[in-house]
Amino acid sequence: MLNVSKPSANRIDIELSGVLDAAGMQAALDHLIEESEGITHGKMLYTISDFEMPTLGAMAVEFQRMPKLFSLTSKFDKCAVLSDAAWIRRAAEIEGAVIPSLEIKSFALADAKAAEAWLNDTVEEESNDAEFENFPI
Repeated sequence: MLNVSKPSANRIDIELSGVLDAAGMQAALDHLIEESEGITHGKMLYTISDFEMPTLGAMAVEFQRMPKLFSLTSKFDKCAVLSDAAWIRRAAEIEGAVIPSLEIKSFALADAKAAEAWLNDTVEEESNDAEFENFPI
């Protein structure tokens, strides 16, 4: 299953889990392309849980839409990938190195708050407080 949502004007969230067939891939990619219209300097949160290889039909659908998918990369500046599979996180970061206009950082599923903070360019305040906790006055 591949779900695409748009929680804000410049943000797309994608959730992938389980087996993905051709019909599901077609619907999800069409929805992703549609929702990405008008986005500039976008951010993407991609959550991958319970990953299973897509069917051959699903991969064929993805290859057919590859030109449109490549054009989407120019609409986004950052992508956080959440997954408990280390090889998926590593593959995502390699992909980020290959696509210079898109910064990709991966996180474990339990680190969703850190991924959100990274996407939103927010610094965790508690780390700054600890620095001054024992500062003599």
